[in-house]
Amino acid sequence: MPVRTARTAWNGTLQEGTGQLELTSSGAGTFDVSFPRRAADKAEGVTSPEELIAAAHSSCYAMAFSSELGKVGGTPEQVEVSADVTLGADADGNPEITTIALTVRGYASGVDEAAFKAAATAAKAGCPVSKALAGVGEITLDVTWEG
Repeated sequence: MPVRTARTAWNGTLQEGTGQLELTSSGAGTFDVSFPRRAADKAEGVTSPEELIAAAHSSCYAMAFSSELGKVGGTPEQVEVSADVTLGADADGNPEITTIALTVRGYASGVDEAAFKAAATAAKAGCPVSKALAGVGEITLDVTWEG
């Protein structure tokens, strides 16, 4: 099975330091990271581990959902998946991912609303990234069939 690699170079303290994250395997880009921007409401052009987890989760889930729809005879026609990853704090005030909200909107040929929603639920359980994030306090799923 393939191995994917990312690399981060960091300089400085947590609060004053900055880093650059490189998507090494794909060569898709290098992105700035910083803790103050990570913990702020506005990212201002700087990514964060939580945004990268959101990207991984939404793309993995979309693939898993497509697979689940295929198992029940459906073909995704227009499906959009978003993942909102919330950075909060644990009981000691340390940063932690508290919730992930998956949102699915769209339609697929060959299935009705019930089958679409059942496939969405199965995809949440079967998505490898969902499994990897099982330690997150809550992962929700909001599905809208636009049939």
